[in-house]
Amino acid sequence: MKKNVIEIKSIIKHYGEVRAVDGVTFNVVKGETIGLIGHNGAGKSTLFKMMLGLIPPTSGEIIINGTPVHGSAFRELRRSIGYLPENVVFYDNLTGLETLKFFAALKGCSQDECQLLLEKVGLAHAASRRVDGYSKGMRQRLGFAQALLGNPRILFLDEPTTGLDPEAIREFYQILHDLNTQGVTVVITSHILSEIQERVQRLAVLKTGKLHALGTVQELRESVNLPLIIKLRHHCLQGILQSSLLGIILESSIFNDATAEIRCQRAQKMEVLHRLAMLSELEDIIVREPSLEDVFLGYAV
Repeated sequence: MKKNVIEIKSIIKHYGEVRAVDGVTFNVVKGETIGLIGHNGAGKSTLFKMMLGLIPPTSGEIIINGTPVHGSAFRELRRSIGYLPENVVFYDNLTGLETLKFFAALKGCSQDECQLLLEKVGLAHAASRRVDGYSKGMRQRLGFAQALLGNPRILFLDEPTTGLDPEAIREFYQILHDLNTQGVTVVITSHILSEIQERVQRLAVLKTGKLHALGTVQELRESVNLPLIIKLRHHCLQGILQSSLLGIILESSIFNDATAEIRCQRAQKMEVLHRLAMLSELEDIIVREPSLEDVFLGYAV
């Protein structure tokens, strides 16, 4: 079994009468990327800040690498943690390289890695350019480079791909994948659910401060029990197609001359596919699983 790097135990955070986080408990294992998703106000940012030790919980405990977040030893442990906030702010009169060297000095790590990190995130060409001339995507890349200073073993990334183009997003997740294989643990939030559904090992769904669900994308799909969509291309008589599915209760079905769309429960999938496969007139079958967005909306109801 992999080691638990982050342990969140019955965490509660009150702001007056508002329970921003309400009894959340889960663990994150070494080398895992876990996604936090939820509506605005679900408690994601508050939980992030508590894991970073920026605000104290009202009750409960957070332990990172065996060290309580609000213990005296956490100050030193924090050097092994990288953080990219949602809204990155830099000194505009510094260059990209000067900015990284400034943060390296604050973090107490070597400035020799700054140029290499700029190359890693695709900013080597702009190292000597002032940050006030950076685009939103370039600032986001610089923020990511800042989070990677000192070879952190844990990364907290809050909406990290904001402003990035598709190529930059792919490069970003490739870096995260490489870090995972090296044992780096990542906690990430994103509102772009289609972007993260194949790039995280597990997801934690927060709703009104509570942990509503936890698991892999497939586990969450199965627990919500949303219908599958089966799309067909065919050249058979509509009556034959419909009669082949007699006795199976479908969520819905639309039959046209050359195409059809069938919605069925997961438990019926294999029977539906078995019967359809017996029809020689079929040209193609496409099975679409519920997307992460579908799953999230299913939990949000």
